[in-house]
Amino acid sequence: MSAPADEVWDVVVVGAGASGCALAARLAEDPWRRVLVLEAGPVPASAGEFPTDALDAATIAGAAPGHPLNWAYPATLYEGRPYSLARGRVAGGSTTVNGGYFVRPRRVDLDGWAELGGTGWSWEACLPALRRLEADAQYGTDALHGSSGPMPVTRAPIGPDGDGGTATASAFVRAARAAGLRFEADKNGDQPNGIGPLPMNLRDGVRWNAALAYLLPPVGRAAGRPNLELRGEATVRRVVLQPGGPGASASMPRDRLPSTPRVVGVEVASGGTVSMVHAREVVLAAGALATPLLLLRSGIGPRDELDAAGVACAVDSPRVGRGLSDHPQVPVTWVDRSLPPEHRVPSLEIVLNTAVGDAGDEVEVLPLTRPMDELLTSAESATPQGALDAPGSARRLTALVALQTSRARGSIRLVAGTDGPEPRIDLGYLDDRLDRTALRAGVRLAVGLLHSPAFDDATGVQPEPAVVGDDDSLDAWLLDHLGTALHSCGTAAFGGPSAVTDGFGRVNGVRGLRIADLSIVPTAPRRGPALTAVLVGERVSDFLRSGH
Repeated sequence: MSAPADEVWDVVVVGAGASGCALAARLAEDPWRRVLVLEAGPVPASAGEFPTDALDAATIAGAAPGHPLNWAYPATLYEGRPYSLARGRVAGGSTTVNGGYFVRPRRVDLDGWAELGGTGWSWEACLPALRRLEADAQYGTDALHGSSGPMPVTRAPIGPDGDGGTATASAFVRAARAAGLRFEADKNGDQPNGIGPLPMNLRDGVRWNAALAYLLPPVGRAAGRPNLELRGEATVRRVVLQPGGPGASASMPRDRLPSTPRVVGVEVASGGTVSMVHAREVVLAAGALATPLLLLRSGIGPRDELDAAGVACAVDSPRVGRGLSDHPQVPVTWVDRSLPPEHRVPSLEIVLNTAVGDAGDEVEVLPLTRPMDELLTSAESATPQGALDAPGSARRLTALVALQTSRARGSIRLVAGTDGPEPRIDLGYLDDRLDRTALRAGVRLAVGLLHSPAFDDATGVQPEPAVVGDDDSLDAWLLDHLGTALHSCGTAAFGGPSAVTDGFGRVNGVRGLRIADLSIVPTAPRRGPALTAVLVGERVSDFLRSGH
């Protein structure tokens, strides 16, 4: 379906990631509503046209630095520590390049967001959408789950004694159980924390991204709908506003219509040209990094910051780009010559979630099934299988230890640059003493499991005992080895008098503009947020379709 230059779309969705795919598909269920999705990356016409390493659940090559499907945003973890933030630059967004981790937010996360002002985000309010979005292969028939949704959910057949999984996963289950940690059979089942099989959005070894599930043939829920169009290689540069009265701000009442700026469309760069796409409503679903940058480039943000960056301020919204919430993460590694090499298996199988310390913190220990360098290599260029099967070959394995309740709040800003405004992303990690204490506890837990009888043949555990046993040494090790789980949230959050959005995703101080991605949730959930991103698309579609 082609659109004349002067045509006005009912809704333009910016971004075909996890949230945008779900949102657009649901909005297009109303046949009278014409929906256009603009994706900056490529949009394959069907599943068969995705690159192999985007579909193969045995690799995460798409997240490797330099991969064409990775935005690789430059950032700092803390002052002086640069880091590249992987994000999917393709239909499906990061669900096309991540490890397939697909776990619900916890009840405490959702109910906490509801208390902050997003009344439609409580566990009970979200449960119908959580069930609607999934086709759970193991638990789809029970009251908490769905069996016919677009996103497949499956788990490795690992039991409470560690049977049924890869050697690494089985050893971790045995070690955790011997340490007194409970077995959590269903990570999406509102159960107490423990170790258990990881729910994943896989189907027959394929990483089933949100675009395949919701938009693309042969099985996408909205594939072929005449009122829905998906355009790739179309970069939205800014939201175009019809000015309101002087002094527009995020605190301006929504009913002061003459004074409130209104969205009239977006400016799009595609094929070497820049054009205007008109819309009655625009929904930003570009992700927690790109969405606040779009707002800032559109003149929606802190007035003093925009002035300094050379951007005309249309709406003074001081919290745009603030409140960046994520999960600081470090790799605990070891060598085990006794474990047989694993080849065509998903990168993840089990995960341990548990509380640590007295401050209510939670950590996650996520073992990888194969060495990290193998996972970041595409199937076509992987090390020959025979080399990995050599008797006694040493392979350094990794368990990722992340703090799921970090107090750190980073920022995304625009600063004046040589060629115009440039982004600055700072995660602000490990400034808080309690964060350092909790992450130390997580590392000590993981190292303790690796020194248990279940890992009798493990050698070369890093960090070493002398480091693990001393707080100052371990803090220094944390800073040297720090990374991030790439779970950014909260950069245009609802909640509070100066919030960027309200609980329905509407941008305060602007008419006709919403956000439907992880920008709007106030904190990163206690589990990885890929499923939460899909949930956000589902819920914002509910709000929009019901007139909120």
